[in-house]
Amino acid sequence: MCSVVTTEGDMSLKENTHCGDRMKPASEKLPPGPCNTSLSQYAAKNQKFFQWQKEKTGHYSHAKLVNKALQLLKERIRRGDAMAYFLRGQLYFEEGWYEEALEQFEEIKENDLQATYQLGVMYYDGLGTATDAEKGVEYMKKIVDSPCPRVRNLQFAAAYNLGRAYYEGQGVKRSDEEAERLWLFAADNGNPKASVKAQSILGLYYSTKEPKDLEKAFYWHSEACGNGNLESQGALGLMYFYGQGIHQDTEAALQCLREAAERGNVYAQGNLVAYYYNMKFFTKCAAFSKRIADYDEAHDIPIIARDTDCLPEFINKGMAMASFYHARCLQLGLGITKDEATAKHYYSKACRLNRTLADELHSLLILQRI
Repeated sequence: MCSVVTTEGDMSLKENTHCGDRMKPASEKLPPGPCNTSLSQYAAKNQKFFQWQKEKTGHYSHAKLVNKALQLLKERIRRGDAMAYFLRGQLYFEEGWYEEALEQFEEIKENDLQATYQLGVMYYDGLGTATDAEKGVEYMKKIVDSPCPRVRNLQFAAAYNLGRAYYEGQGVKRSDEEAERLWLFAADNGNPKASVKAQSILGLYYSTKEPKDLEKAFYWHSEACGNGNLESQGALGLMYFYGQGIHQDTEAALQCLREAAERGNVYAQGNLVAYYYNMKFFTKCAAFSKRIADYDEAHDIPIIARDTDCLPEFINKGMAMASFYHARCLQLGLGITKDEATAKHYYSKACRLNRTLADELHSLLILQRI
């Protein structure tokens, strides 16, 4: 995505040098299905567990609830419930017990494509095992090529992951054309039951490939946003703000950015910080930027990425942007008590988070455009 920097009275576009960088997509999570369930969903569906949980909530930790769920699943397995094998493996996976999950999924992979899917993700990403991209690709291809109509949702997700492999050149020969083909299949013309992640990644892909196709980027971000994707909601805000692939519409832009920011999109938050600064809303800028700049990058970025499904590289950029503008407010005493020593701390943090972005903003500062 091209980012822009404005000066007072200047709404011109400045293309970010990151615009040509290759994306770093993440794997698609296992899509919802009749067997895919979390601990809370299992509790809701299993009357015996739900009653036990309700009675013991005040006395039992999450760990004990997990242990109880495992006991009940073990009993279901003893009674011959085939679905319980997958549920146990999925519970291991969600708890981060990847070696146990891998062992369970390997045991049932021949008869359970959801287990096959999870194995593909685990081998590609190196979860519970050494990274083996070729093996991950093999499992995903098995799902994409399956003739079973009941696994359509898995096929969309697997196609997204295969597209990622071709885009990254991991486990297969790198091919942007094949990645695009697979992502288009996975996106399924904006079908909300298809891979919304593929719809969003197509928006990013068309805005970073050369030559760019910003109209297609806007289309796919619109589809993904309409299907609830948070990354694309923030991207749409920027495209509206700077007239990329669509006519410029500041009101629509701010609505998208604010809603995305409220939902936890850190890149949208960082761009709102820049907007507040350039509009001279310094008190608002100083307070808002501090909240974002005070994230702990080592701890918070992975958690935010997991909870929002936003790419870590954009979370990083949002935090770096907020850190830089907060430092500037502190340095000049804009909307906050002047504190040059603390300003240096936040400038350093911006550089540590994203040196290239910090250098670009520093260049604008030298030119007195910030």
